[in-house]
Amino acid sequence: MAYRLRRPLTVIRPSSKTNTALGDQPLPLVTVACHEDLTASDLVGRYLLEGDSTKWIDGPLSRAVKVGAICYLDEIVEARKDTTVIIHPLADHRRILPVEKRGEVIKAHEGFHLVLSYNPGYQSALKDLKQSTRQRFIAIEFGYLPRELEKKVVQHESGISEEIASDLAVLGEKMRNLKEYGLQEGASTRLLIYAAQLIENGIAPRRACQVAVVWALTDDAEVQQSLEETVSAIFK
Repeated sequence: MAYRLRRPLTVIRPSSKTNTALGDQPLPLVTVACHEDLTASDLVGRYLLEGDSTKWIDGPLSRAVKVGAICYLDEIVEARKDTTVIIHPLADHRRILPVEKRGEVIKAHEGFHLVLSYNPGYQSALKDLKQSTRQRFIAIEFGYLPRELEKKVVQHESGISEEIASDLAVLGEKMRNLKEYGLQEGASTRLLIYAAQLIENGIAPRRACQVAVVWALTDDAEVQQSLEETVSAIFK
C-alpha cells in the first residue's frame, strides 16, 4: 500500500530480522548500508578524475531516483544527520533530489520508492531519527517470529529435524527474555539457523549453540555463562 501511494516507508525491526522481503518484488533494489562516515556525496554522486578531465558518477540514491528503483537505506540512524537531510525533498510531496554540485534537480521516476530501516534497540540521544525526517515516513514495525513459525523457518533453512528446530526456537525465545539481564540484543533467527546448520553437519548441539549463538551475542563472561546454562537446560 505504501508503494502504491508513493509514501516513503520506515521499517523498524530488530537487527536479527533479515531484509529479504524487499527482494521478493519485481522492482530493482538499491541497498545502502549506512554508517557514520556516509556523506551526501556518497548517496548523490561526485566528480571523479578521468585523464585530464572530470567525470560525474551518480551515487546509489541518484541511480534509484532515475530508474524507478526501491532505494533501501539500512540502519539509517548510523548516518550523520547532515547527510540524511538530503532525502527530505524525496520523502514529501515534491519527490525531487537536488544535486547541488551540478546545479540540477532530479524529478523522481514514478516507480521510485524510498525505504529506511533501523533497530530501535541501538538508539540513543545521539543516534535517532530527527523528527523532521521521521514524520515524512509511514512506519511499520517487525518483531521476532512466533515460536512455531520460527521453528519451521529454522527447519526449512537448515534441513534439521523438527525436534531440534523446535528446541532452537525455544532457545531463541528464552534468550530474548534475557535482554534485561545484560544482553544487548536477543538471539536472531539467523543465528539459530547457523546453529542448526552446524548440528546438521555433525557438531554437538551444545557446542553448535555456543559458537553460533552465545559467543556471537556477547563477550561478557558472566552473560555467556548464563546463556550457556540456558543452552544446557534445553539440550541435555
